[in-house]
Amino acid sequence: METIAAIATAQSPSAIGIVRLSGEETRRVLAALFTPASGMAVEALPYRRMTYGDIRSADGTLLDRGMAVCFSAARSYTGEESAELHCHGSPVVLSEVLQAAFAAGARQARSGEFTQRAFLNGKLDLTEAEAVIDLIDAETAESARNAAAQLSGALRRPIESVYDKLLDVSSRFYAVVDYPDEDIEDLSREETERTLLCCEETLSDLLGTFARGKVLKNGVATAIIGAPNAGKSSLLNALVGFDRAIVTDIAGTTRDTVEEKATVGGVLLRLIDTAGLHETDDLVEQLGVERSKKAVEDADLILALLDGSTGLPASEGRAEEMLAPLALAAKSGKPWLLLLTKSDLGRGTGVAPDEDWRTPEAIISLSSVTHEGFEALEAAIRTLYPAPKGDTSLVTNARQADAIRRALDSVRAAKDALQSGMTPDVVLTEVEQAENALGELTGRTAREDMVARIFERFCVGK
Repeated sequence: METIAAIATAQSPSAIGIVRLSGEETRRVLAALFTPASGMAVEALPYRRMTYGDIRSADGTLLDRGMAVCFSAARSYTGEESAELHCHGSPVVLSEVLQAAFAAGARQARSGEFTQRAFLNGKLDLTEAEAVIDLIDAETAESARNAAAQLSGALRRPIESVYDKLLDVSSRFYAVVDYPDEDIEDLSREETERTLLCCEETLSDLLGTFARGKVLKNGVATAIIGAPNAGKSSLLNALVGFDRAIVTDIAGTTRDTVEEKATVGGVLLRLIDTAGLHETDDLVEQLGVERSKKAVEDADLILALLDGSTGLPASEGRAEEMLAPLALAAKSGKPWLLLLTKSDLGRGTGVAPDEDWRTPEAIISLSSVTHEGFEALEAAIRTLYPAPKGDTSLVTNARQADAIRRALDSVRAAKDALQSGMTPDVVLTEVEQAENALGELTGRTAREDMVARIFERFCVGK
């Protein structure tokens, strides 16, 4: 397989930058770039030990002085002979070192190719390979922890446990049918049913984590709505920690949606600050109001704001305008929080929800100036989106969830067929479909595994 090279660190100035090599010709390519200061030949460099030396271009020009480290195929990330050059982190220097590697016979690694080779060489399964991407893209500590757990096999282990149980059912069936002269014990109906029930429970639990996993990976689309001048932009700025939206005493400052991310209570929120919901003859404001309503339709969570410093005005029309966003949130069918803003300016009269409103998950009085009530807001969001307990790994992408769902459907169909007294081949067909679905997650091939398992049985007790 060709030797590949790539810059493994960010393309921005830093103290240290790394160029990575992987493939059969790694040592030869490294020898063309690197001269150990000790005079030792590159071919003799010990594995997993940093060596200081000169890094030169193809014509011998000194590019940098840095460190090189080699890894054996058995102990490398890719499962191939590999090496890293640790240089000073100038993008120009790193680019020159990479070009020198190309001149020595390496080629540019494709996007994700190091991890692809790790998978092809059996260093990672597909769930672990996908966890690498999740770890790189993690935006919260909880997301990073979940990805790290998947990288260490937290998702693979329960999937493989179910896969192996199902494989035992199918391989024993084929072994008994195809090799009747061999002394192979058949699975009883009761034992098969227990196996399927166990598999169903595990797969159901895994699939149940997907909703929280999507939140963990993608965040919660959160619409901030309210009447003009209710404090929506002030809340957005307070949550993100800088002045993202313009704030004035003039109502209607925000005429379009403003989006930003913030971690609140350990949960990533994709915040959407909307234009104030009110009746207006201004065409631009009307467009803003329509976009606000669309944001509510698309949101997973709604923060409905009411100016808590004044309470509801005496004017019926004005009171109706202030309550309209709350009614929209309450009737949306989405989880929503009622936030009484501007508590630093005093507290007005409360608001009694209409009888046909869906009760908010919490009513919180807060100030975007003093941050009073923000702890209560964080607690409310943590309650809505609790962190996983124990060592549970969450399913975080649609491919994984789809494969688990198909496997679960097939396991349930196999169990139903068994319990209704259908012929064993019907049960077997569903079991094999479940195996194939789970094989898509790990990269294992059910047919090859089953053949190996059958012939293993011939050696039992011999």
